[in-house]
Amino acid sequence: MKNALLLALPLLALATVSARAEPLQVGISVGSLGNPFFVAAKNGAVTEARLADPNAQITTVSSDYDLNKQINQMQNFISSGDKIILLNAADPEAIAPAVASAKAQGIVVAAFDVAAKGATVTAMTDNIKAGEMSCQYLADKLGHKGDIVIINGPHVSSVIDRVKGCEQVFAQYPAMKVLNDNQDAKGSRDGGFAVAQTLLTRFGHIDGMFVINEEEALGTDLAAHQQGRHEMIITTVDGSPAGVEALKSSTSLIVATAAQNPFEIARTALRLGLDVLHGKPPAQTTVLLPPALVTRDNVASYNGWVNN
Repeated sequence: MKNALLLALPLLALATVSARAEPLQVGISVGSLGNPFFVAAKNGAVTEARLADPNAQITTVSSDYDLNKQINQMQNFISSGDKIILLNAADPEAIAPAVASAKAQGIVVAAFDVAAKGATVTAMTDNIKAGEMSCQYLADKLGHKGDIVIINGPHVSSVIDRVKGCEQVFAQYPAMKVLNDNQDAKGSRDGGFAVAQTLLTRFGHIDGMFVINEEEALGTDLAAHQQGRHEMIITTVDGSPAGVEALKSSTSLIVATAAQNPFEIARTALRLGLDVLHGKPPAQTTVLLPPALVTRDNVASYNGWVNN
């Protein structure tokens, strides 16, 4: 009996080592890998995962803002045995059942960039502040008067909060009139171009535009140039490489952006998720990262996403 036990001990030790050696598995679902914001976010998450486990297995997929597609992605992450799901929710409310299913399997769901109902932890930009910052600059540049258009985006918390922050600024100035604020440009350059074409045709004069992200803003800028409309200025949110180039261009109508740090947003979300996974739940389950205003005056000193 004693000999049998002694023979079994090495096997038990090997089993324990094998169990400990299982690599960290992380599933990441982002809005669109065609957007450089999510490429930077993915890089931040991968960096943090590799620090935690050099052999971490990381799968990154694009939901393309399609709820059903993202639900299927969540189910695949669950089936694959992922320990953490990093989630950029296509719909912050409707994704709740998929989040609950993952948590029921012991998976930590870390939301990033936008909220997701039921998520274990969340990290995102303070988007109300980003909207306020961008629109305060717009209001100041226009002398607190003029006709304004807000080009909206996907119905997710980050966009909703940016528009909310922006409209809170404009509400302070009776001489600022918001002509339209409900057109969804889908978060993309093509969407921004299409919506801007319609709005520029509809309104013969626009003094300023707040556009919810730089991809939309770049499309808006192109549409304005194609229609020979140069009377307005544009402010936005992101701080992307393309946005920086627009700020440096004397012909662009984009004059300011509230810069985010997607690398650090996703990295923070994964770090919070790892803490929970290791039995150390954070004091704050939601972390808001501050934006920074980048304008033509200070763009030369802005480090940008690529230097994270």
